[in-house]
Amino acid sequence: MIDATMTRRMEDATRLTRAGKLHEAMAILQGAVPGGRGVARGEPTPEEPNRAGNTFEGTCQVIDGEAPASRSASAESGSHRRGEPSAGAAQSTAFDHARQATRGIFPGGDVGLPSAWRDKWRHLRETVVQQPEQARRTSAPAAPGTFTAGGFANQAGTREYKLYLPSGYHGQALPLVVMLHGCTQDPDDFAAGTSMNRLAEEQPCCVLYPAQPMTANSSKCWNWFKADDQQREGGEPAILAGMTRQVIDMHGLDASRVYVAGLSAGAAMATTLAMTYPDLFAAVGVHSGLPHGVAQSLPDALGAMQGGTRPLGGGGTARASGWASEVPAIIFHGDRDTTVHPSNADRVAAQYAATRREDKTASHREGNARVTVEQGQVAEGHAYTRTTHHDAKGEPRLEQWQVHGAGHAWSGGSAHGSYTDPSGPDAAKEMLRFFFCHRRDERSMS
Repeated sequence: MIDATMTRRMEDATRLTRAGKLHEAMAILQGAVPGGRGVARGEPTPEEPNRAGNTFEGTCQVIDGEAPASRSASAESGSHRRGEPSAGAAQSTAFDHARQATRGIFPGGDVGLPSAWRDKWRHLRETVVQQPEQARRTSAPAAPGTFTAGGFANQAGTREYKLYLPSGYHGQALPLVVMLHGCTQDPDDFAAGTSMNRLAEEQPCCVLYPAQPMTANSSKCWNWFKADDQQREGGEPAILAGMTRQVIDMHGLDASRVYVAGLSAGAAMATTLAMTYPDLFAAVGVHSGLPHGVAQSLPDALGAMQGGTRPLGGGGTARASGWASEVPAIIFHGDRDTTVHPSNADRVAAQYAATRREDKTASHREGNARVTVEQGQVAEGHAYTRTTHHDAKGEPRLEQWQVHGAGHAWSGGSAHGSYTDPSGPDAAKEMLRFFFCHRRDERSMS
């Protein structure tokens, strides 16, 4: 006989199952059975497979959303708590468990349930399974003006992300800016420090913040210095490019206006993406970063960060080595950076300027001649030198900002994030200005 307590548990399990939370539903049911495992919400089990294997390949899933007011308050106040899993991460775990159940590999299955419960459980579970995967993924789309958590996986690996959709987004084809955080940072911290979400409200665009987990790098650095993570269709570049494409498709964004920027290790990975996926990114922003292909190991990386002299791309000129890109680039670097030597800014610029310097056509010679140098000063802040290389049409193709007196920090950033220097020129604002001058289809036609 099923008593009132059991009935309540079945009702709770039914509600959770219909919400897609099969793991929690089974935990409630098994916790009511003598000898059942009694799994608490979110508690791992010995039989539970590693999370890395629990995601569909090539899928991108919205798993959390926050209203713009609440997200802005937490990001701008710097109130996010370090070292604790976010609500998005917790819901991500729940979602992975739900997918496990619908694929028939739920830990423990329905073993040990009374027959009456087992039949109801199987019926509820089959109801969820019968819903088309795409329908489940799009049944509750992220509302405009929200900071949303999600996850992506393909054959190269799995990463979570945060996505900001500005309040002005109503399904139109907005630009997309991909922001790659530095070591020890995360998407929330990077969003707070760069204030990019606030700028996305002023100049409507969507902002994607991929997250590097400690399982991939103990300091949460992007692995720009590993050979396996420097190639097209392999390693982290393939994951990031796949995630970007999936977000573009999911939200109907403008594929000709996709940009990538990063800080430090994130900047190094951003330039790697510009080198390996020039058909995807219309422009790149490199803040306190390093050139592509100058390291194949951690010792190589440390040498490059200290201002190493290893040739670009492993030998010869940037173009001869194959590491040269026509993607327009904007580069920021503090001239007192003791973490990534300031000489790396020139080495990064060389990989983007190489095609113009070595091309002997009249139009490119004219472009090379059109270099402007501007000296400036932020009110009560740092002085800077901006060097701009223009193409034959007068459009900026390469901008290099040297921030005088600045260290290893995001120029003009908010003190609510880590590794920021509010006294410098606003790198995020200048990057958006530069980005929006360029479209990928225009570059391909030039």
